[in-house]
Amino acid sequence: MTQNGTQNGLLAEVKDAVTPRATLLVLGVVALQLLFIASYVGALHSPKPRDVPFAVVAPRAAAEQAVARLEKLPGSPLDPRALSDEATARRQIMNRDIDGALIIDVAGTTDRLLVASGGGTVLATTLEKYLTTLEASQRRTVRTVDVAPASATDFDGLSSFYVVVGWCVGGYLTASILAISSGARPANPRRAVIRLVVMALVSIVGGLGGAVIVGPILDALPGSVMAFWGLGALITFAVGAATLALQALFGTVGIGLAILLVVIAGNPSAGGAFPLPMLPPFWEAIGPVLPPGAGTWVARSIAYFKGNDTTGALLVLSAWAAVGIAVTLGASVLRAKHEGEPVPAEAT
Repeated sequence: MTQNGTQNGLLAEVKDAVTPRATLLVLGVVALQLLFIASYVGALHSPKPRDVPFAVVAPRAAAEQAVARLEKLPGSPLDPRALSDEATARRQIMNRDIDGALIIDVAGTTDRLLVASGGGTVLATTLEKYLTTLEASQRRTVRTVDVAPASATDFDGLSSFYVVVGWCVGGYLTASILAISSGARPANPRRAVIRLVVMALVSIVGGLGGAVIVGPILDALPGSVMAFWGLGALITFAVGAATLALQALFGTVGIGLAILLVVIAGNPSAGGAFPLPMLPPFWEAIGPVLPPGAGTWVARSIAYFKGNDTTGALLVLSAWAAVGIAVTLGASVLRAKHEGEPVPAEAT
């Protein structure tokens, strides 16, 4: 065979092996890879506190002076406000309205700093560092009191984040497997309903398994197993339903879009490694409206804050689930009508 013939044969082999569709998918993977790097490094490479909700408790004049001093800190790390008494400060910390409070002793030189490491150990230690330095500049000292401490077996308060990530992974992997095994887009509304029912069953099992692992088995998180079970089932189903919806709309590409939303955008903005006030503005803004961020917030509330301030995050997760169901069913009905298939009465 001539050299030209060999080259033509090799070119034909390459064209046969690497189809245009495969090329587009590979380019999509490269794009996701670069977005992954940009998102994780962008969110986590230089954490700095910014506008952390913070309270000062002291007589009025002293409180106003302290608030004014804290407002002038370079980079605006704190968003200070004066409170009337320590009980109110503790209550607001437990309600997750503020992340810390300085209790000023006007009769002495030692103040107390209230923090909640259950909401993120890194943030608690950062507040301690800032206030210790500031107090030293005023020839005062500070004693830290952790009013909602992270469990001794929950290193850096990360267990809540990791269990939520596990539930999210279960959601989009289950939905992806259902799609890969029988076509990304459900063939008809009945098939879409079956996928959603399977997704619900997997969510119930996975939610219980995760709750038992982080609770009775590993003793990583305090809190109600039933509450964690419900949260895990909701997170798994919300992510799974959203993935099914994206697949129904975009086919196999929908799996990549689910990874983009949940893994690339959702995980670094979830407030796991660094709580939300320590993330750059973009990630701080998107975190609470994505499943990993909403789930992490609720998990920490269950574990360390008596289940307080969970309504908003639970509504976010419920919205992902509801929209996922509606889009999955709606897309399957439209597809069946477009292809001329009979649509069951209960699906219309």
